[in-house]
Amino acid sequence: MIKGRLLITISFFFLIITSCSNVVDEKAQPLSSVNSKEGLKDLLKKYPDSLLLVQNLIELYRNEGSYDTALSLTDEQIKKDSGNAFLWDMKATLYFENGDTANTIKSLEHTVNIYPMPEYLIALGTVYAEVKNPKSLLLADDLLKNNKSKSGKDAMFIKGLYYSYKGDKNKAINYFDSSLQLDFTYMFSYREKAIALYDLQKYEDALAVLKKAVTVQNNFDEGYYWIGKCYEKLGKKEDAIESYQTALLYDKDFIEAREALDKLQHEK
Repeated sequence: MIKGRLLITISFFFLIITSCSNVVDEKAQPLSSVNSKEGLKDLLKKYPDSLLLVQNLIELYRNEGSYDTALSLTDEQIKKDSGNAFLWDMKATLYFENGDTANTIKSLEHTVNIYPMPEYLIALGTVYAEVKNPKSLLLADDLLKNNKSKSGKDAMFIKGLYYSYKGDKNKAINYFDSSLQLDFTYMFSYREKAIALYDLQKYEDALAVLKKAVTVQNNFDEGYYWIGKCYEKLGKKEDAIESYQTALLYDKDFIEAREALDKLQHEK
């Protein structure tokens, strides 16, 4: 699956938690200077109730791909505070990044049951859409009903994503258009509309959508990647190479773009 294909909103994973039950005082080693697991573990011995410290330790394990350990630490915190929506959202993030869709959904369901804020509902609705669960449509309707001005673009995106995965590309495109009418800067809807058109083999139309997207946001790496895909289908390999190179310019770790570029350059 292409990176970022899902609009997962990890609402507060990188934010400082101001409501921690125990805050590191001025005499403690500054958190900003602690960049190792060992250092954080030492601090946690002094401040065992600091969610901020645990969060940063989980982040270090996450960054190195040690998801089992990160999830274990998160579960330990949930046992202490099972009603903390932030922790359940964190758990969903880890499951999602580790490719476990079923447990991502379970964790997000816990999250929204505790605190049904729009960001959590959008995340759950998006994952529901990917697995073709019609609950995504119900969540989208709730978002429209409760706050169309703020969440309308997300609701329409979720509906479009559901129908796209169901194979009804034309209906999906209509919803992506509705999303973009509410917010013309919404990159996810540009991307998914272009993918739907690509799946319909309407490569010129998809290209037009993507070119508009990268005009609105010129560092939209996925936009350039899909532009490259369209150019390949149109037989324009040099243009495709340039597009993949641009995608990598904005994200050097874009694996799919790197593989597509290497393939074309090898063919030359």
